[in-house]
Amino acid sequence: MGIKSFQGARKQQNVVDQKPLKVSDYMSKSLITFRPDQSVEEVIETLIANKISGGPVVNENNELVGIISEGDCLKQISESRYYNMPMAKDNVEKRMITEVETIDGNMDLFDAANKFLDSKRRRFPILENGKLVGQISQKDILKAALQLKGHNWK
Repeated sequence: MGIKSFQGARKQQNVVDQKPLKVSDYMSKSLITFRPDQSVEEVIETLIANKISGGPVVNENNELVGIISEGDCLKQISESRYYNMPMAKDNVEKRMITEVETIDGNMDLFDAANKFLDSKRRRFPILENGKLVGQISQKDILKAALQLKGHNWK
């Protein structure tokens, strides 16, 4: 005859209803933005001074018109050297990417993480009524994960 162990009825686990983790709760709201008429040289200086890899380009109404990154600036440097032309001739409008993928501020944070993995992007702008209201980066999601350490991921 085997040994039987009885610990009694299991205690009901404390289940805490967690609200969904939204992108808008972790996005950066004070952004460094660029204008289409700015010089690429100014962008490079700003990227270096602020230790960022790129940023949104907005018009005078704060509407997103593109994104410019370190890679876009590198292309400018490479081409200006190849054609032996001064860098000051080009502006952001000529170098920025205009096909910008955005993300909804109400999207679940972990769905956003998957979107980063699928798209190979480093940042996604967040628009509200056509205006730029924030940006979520891979680093923002990593920071959120550290803050949530020890929580359930539901």
